[in-house]
Amino acid sequence: MMTTLRIAFLPLTDVAVLAVARERGFAEEEGISLDLVRTTSWATLRDRLIFGQVQAAHMLAPLAVAVTLGLSQQGASLAAPYKLSVNGNMLVMARDFAQALDPDIARRLHDPLGTAHDFAAAIGLWRRKPVIGVVHRFSSHAIMLRYWLASAGVDPDRDVILRVLPPSLTTEAMRAGEIDGFIAGEPWGSAAVEVGLAEAVAVGERIWQRGVEKVLTFRTDWLEANPSIADRLLRALARSAAWCDDASNHAALAHLLSDPRYVDQPAELIQRAMSGQIVARMGMAPLSMPDFMLFSREATAFPWRSQALWIYSQLVRWKMVDHSPANMANAAGVFRPDVFRRALADSDVALPGASMKVEGAVNTPLAVGSKRGELTLGPDRFFDGRVFDPERIDDFLAGFDAARQDFAP
Repeated sequence: MMTTLRIAFLPLTDVAVLAVARERGFAEEEGISLDLVRTTSWATLRDRLIFGQVQAAHMLAPLAVAVTLGLSQQGASLAAPYKLSVNGNMLVMARDFAQALDPDIARRLHDPLGTAHDFAAAIGLWRRKPVIGVVHRFSSHAIMLRYWLASAGVDPDRDVILRVLPPSLTTEAMRAGEIDGFIAGEPWGSAAVEVGLAEAVAVGERIWQRGVEKVLTFRTDWLEANPSIADRLLRALARSAAWCDDASNHAALAHLLSDPRYVDQPAELIQRAMSGQIVARMGMAPLSMPDFMLFSREATAFPWRSQALWIYSQLVRWKMVDHSPANMANAAGVFRPDVFRRALADSDVALPGASMKVEGAVNTPLAVGSKRGELTLGPDRFFDGRVFDPERIDDFLAGFDAARQDFAP
């Protein structure tokens, strides 16, 4: 008997794994009929999950942590046993603003630390505080933007204006002059570049080389009550993710996502992110960034609890949540590697032997212990060279104070 699952999503390239699981039959082969519910804003998606209108959601990883910590109008315990993607976002700014940055756009993107300092200087030359669109206060992009700006002494709560708007409205907001730039998941940055409204200033993959992005999120009570259904879905998604990461499938995948039911943007724009061919300025030849967006390889899908704790550390840093043992435990518990291992125990997916790791410590591909098969982790460096040891969160946070990167309210 087929089980129907309703899953909410936003029109972004990183919905790929869910779309392919439905369209290519991977979910059906596991006895699941996927009803993918297109949603406009992250706030609406969050509410649909919390109030039971859907069983799961394609969700911003920090939003899942924030809701569980009570940083929402309606709190709920959420669980994320599967990462749908890493990387895949881009900061773009109006061309007038970008003129104050390094004109060598390849160098600009490959040196985010230097570009952050150029950006700080550009703020001083701008006629007012730049208005930067973010898709949600608790988005991966917004947290990375804060981290990146602060590295150059820019206070994201004082020196710029962060304005929340849905990703699909970012380009029109730029066209209307409501924002000077934005950071969002693809293909929206590419869409703004394509029509000459903006240039790329920074990419998420260069801020954190394997930065956590979207997660498959359930209400914890539903997940615990339906282990068999969850396991079957994760097995389908693992097969789908491997298909999505195969370069020979990218053209077909981009065509699928261009459908109005999904992203409703030109396939050529959508394909840029998954193929790592990024057009940073209108008319410019693409820049090769092979790790711009990942779906499967190098344990992309594994929900490392250390990544949930890195998110928590940034919420603490920006005074969005109190630092306490209970909050730390609740944040770590959002990511569920135990469910991932249970679901994929009999598959050919390599399973990491640990549930946490030191984030930012891998410079080159690294073979690690796995309970099944061979597993190589890709570089996961932060742009400023910091490392995040989940066992030493207090020391990590103190390091920002020592560098005078923590700002007074």
